[in-house]
Amino acid sequence: MTTQSAAVTTLLALVLTAPLASPTVVAQRPTSLAPYVPTPQDVVDRMLELAGVTKDDVVYDLGCGDGRIVITAARRFGARGVGIDFDPERIAEANANAKRAGVQDLVTFIEQDAMLADVSDATVVTLYLLPSSNVKLRPILTRQLRPGARIVSHAFRMGDWEPDETDRFEDERGNSRTIYLWRADGTVRP
Repeated sequence: MTTQSAAVTTLLALVLTAPLASPTVVAQRPTSLAPYVPTPQDVVDRMLELAGVTKDDVVYDLGCGDGRIVITAARRFGARGVGIDFDPERIAEANANAKRAGVQDLVTFIEQDAMLADVSDATVVTLYLLPSSNVKLRPILTRQLRPGARIVSHAFRMGDWEPDETDRFEDERGNSRTIYLWRADGTVRP
């Protein structure tokens, strides 16, 4: 077999077997629930206030990005926090931000797919995800969260589950914002 024939055979083998390998690779990658768009600080403050966060809370932020929500919960209220994001760069940034804010003893950041997260310790879960992502997370959150736990979403609802409270306001830059709050009641919502 010539070198050129061997190269063609190898290339053909790769092309024919690639479709067999790719579903495994794709299935292992976390699904992006939203593009990374940081929540403005004044919106973060309103989310935590709407949830009524105190030092007794454990705040989980799914898709935590740079960690600003759990860092703010720790710094302002003394709450413990857990941020979950599948992007290792965001997790590194969040850890650096927590250290800079002096709250690294109160917060933890986990590199993980939010769809696989165990949030059963949370008393508050914050979200700034796409509407379809909120709907995907709804059965997971309502199954895992204890009654009384709060879910706060910036901008997007959770399908047909009516929020307990809605906060509409203009942010510091003059943009219209909406924050939704739900209280877990022990009902698993599909």
